[in-house]
Amino acid sequence: MATNHDTTPRSQNLRDRNLTFDWILGLILLLAAFLYGWQIWKAGSANAFYTAAIKSMTESFKNFWYGSFDPAGYITVDKPPVALWFMAISAKIFGVHGWSVVLPSVLFGIGSVYLIYRLVKPYFGTTAGRLSALAMTLTPIVVANSRTNNMDATLIFFLLLALLMLEKAITSQKLFQLLISFALIGIAFNVKMLQAFMILPAMYLFYWLAANEKWQQKLKKLTFATVSLLVFTLALPLSTDMTSASKRPYIGGSETNSLMELAFGYNGTERLLGQTTGTGGTFGGGMNSKSSNKKGGMPTGGKAPGNMKQGAQQEQGTPGGKKMTGMPGGNTGKKGGPGKMGTGGGGGGAFDIGTIGPFRLFQSSLGPQISWLLPFALIGLIGALAFFRDRRKRWYNLTHQQKQLVLWTGWLVPVYGFFSVASFFHPYYMIMLAPPIAALFGVGVTALTSLFKKSQRTDWKFYLLPLAIVATAALQSWYVFSYYPWLTWLILAAGLIIAITLIVIGYRSLAKPLTVAGIITILVAPTWWSLTPTIAAESAMIPTAGPSLLTSGQGSGMSGGMGSSQVNTKMLKYLEKHQGNAKYLFATSDSSTAAPYIIKTGKAVMAMGGFNGTDPAITLKQFKQLVKTGQLKYYYSSGRSGNTKIVNWIKKHATKVKISLYQSSSSQNMQQGFGQFGTTGESASTSKSMTSQKPSKQAESKFNGKKSNSKMPTKPQGGKQKMPSDGNKQHKPNQAAQKTTVKHKNSHGGMDGMGASGVLYDLTTIYK
Repeated sequence: MATNHDTTPRSQNLRDRNLTFDWILGLILLLAAFLYGWQIWKAGSANAFYTAAIKSMTESFKNFWYGSFDPAGYITVDKPPVALWFMAISAKIFGVHGWSVVLPSVLFGIGSVYLIYRLVKPYFGTTAGRLSALAMTLTPIVVANSRTNNMDATLIFFLLLALLMLEKAITSQKLFQLLISFALIGIAFNVKMLQAFMILPAMYLFYWLAANEKWQQKLKKLTFATVSLLVFTLALPLSTDMTSASKRPYIGGSETNSLMELAFGYNGTERLLGQTTGTGGTFGGGMNSKSSNKKGGMPTGGKAPGNMKQGAQQEQGTPGGKKMTGMPGGNTGKKGGPGKMGTGGGGGGAFDIGTIGPFRLFQSSLGPQISWLLPFALIGLIGALAFFRDRRKRWYNLTHQQKQLVLWTGWLVPVYGFFSVASFFHPYYMIMLAPPIAALFGVGVTALTSLFKKSQRTDWKFYLLPLAIVATAALQSWYVFSYYPWLTWLILAAGLIIAITLIVIGYRSLAKPLTVAGIITILVAPTWWSLTPTIAAESAMIPTAGPSLLTSGQGSGMSGGMGSSQVNTKMLKYLEKHQGNAKYLFATSDSSTAAPYIIKTGKAVMAMGGFNGTDPAITLKQFKQLVKTGQLKYYYSSGRSGNTKIVNWIKKHATKVKISLYQSSSSQNMQQGFGQFGTTGESASTSKSMTSQKPSKQAESKFNGKKSNSKMPTKPQGGKQKMPSDGNKQHKPNQAAQKTTVKHKNSHGGMDGMGASGVLYDLTTIYK
């Protein structure tokens, strides 16, 4: 039977969709607002790395424009500034608070839900639009990302907005709207760089297929669109790189002080091939236990991949010595459940990204964050392509609906492929897959239900709906087993009963209620996973979702005050008292140590080597000049990686400040109890690392609400740690012990760790 699905003109659909208010969509948007925004007033310092930059960006337009990490404009964060612009504007209006820096992400997350509806409804109907919006709302990693001040929620909004403008350009045949569409991708590039370009193949292909124009006209318009893309992509990076280095901050994360190099190196090829570290090694994700043991774990002293903040490397289950696969749920599976791997909310830790391969996104490391509805979406795609086919035409003559499916498939496939083989990313990057999965799920439900009603038992399309329900239920039952074995059997039994009933009884009148029951069944678990960040008030630097957020007794965002619990108050008072006219309150090796002091005081703190302490942002000669001219009076050694030449010069010539002047008596006793390991300052960091992991439940280290397996870091995880051998910027001794717990407490309101047991040097005595 021939079916024509193009009877209603797209322009008519586009006009009609704005005539009435969809109250069900309104409820979905309210649900999104609740999930993304509830308890953000408990966000603490959220991602302190970016929050410090937001604080600095409110101090001057120069800092704002370049995304400076510190108020003095010394160095930027390791991402473009566009997403931070929105957060800085919010902070400028409302003040720098946890909720004010997170608010733009909340709004962008809600906006993305609405855009999904707007993109799906005109071609597949109101029901499909609503279901797609609901699926987007209830994707766990979307909730987690929308509750933090990372860039991902902003990125997704701009990508979806670009697609909406592309749809309008095709409908209206106006070049201006096409230029805007590709310009938005250029803006998205300056949100999170090459990640935005992942959907470009889909956009080019879709326009070529869907635009009702001659091929010469299509080619001409796409050429202009590409120019628009390049202009908006390169304007900021090129203008930044062409500005004299003396008139702007150093580009954090780069080796050559170049935003272009940052885009195509650290945030580009290294995401695919593996994160190059300062030791000359690489951080490669997706290892199995054998390969990771051979590599000896994560190399020390290098750049922590992505947005992973210092100290979380060991805490989050680095690749070294740990298998990246396994059952879901991390290491807190109930009743001895199979989940023994990694940490994080039901999926894995910051480095737990599964084993490279075509089914990587279904594995327990990544699946519980994104893949709950992926089986239904894939089967729904097959069914939708069949259902929306016009049998009066040849198979390659696509209908409008099939062209829309090409668009979403063109988004899904390249992104899925990249994350299946990439060596370096974090689980929260999975938000890139949320829009196509949500759209194909919504379309799939309506298409499979219609196919079931119209097909006979002898037709293979009759079985697609039952298959989609039972396959999705089976995957979900595996994901939840580590936490809720009873829910495993409930989901699996319900899915099987519904699927068998559909096949055996086959009553067409029961198709709709049974489908509704099936959809409810497969939405129960992802809904609960999505609720956990909201209940736990999570606003973490490494966003995640899952029941483990609730087992720790508090969410990561429940710390009191904007970084106040992370600051050594006694040291801060001492430094403020003796700062005088110095430009910097003090210098330290890395951004993680500096961030809480910038947030609390708004004063310039020099993160000498940027995010990890390894950026070549300053030379020894330049550093000496700052000290000689009185612009810098103190250096705090936290025991982390730093510029070896500068650190050694400081330790050789500077005077250690008497420990009683900036440390509490408990910190002094702890430091003395573990002894000094020479003059490098590692003892302080090691003692802090060791004492911050007491076996008592109250003192157990937590990262993103997950209890750590780590005990006493006398041996680094992942086997023997390799020491730097190239004379680069790394601080050589015992970094594995130093980094074990330094940072993970900071985003969760635990022990401060920032200046609690390091060494403070007085630089003013050098040139006296």
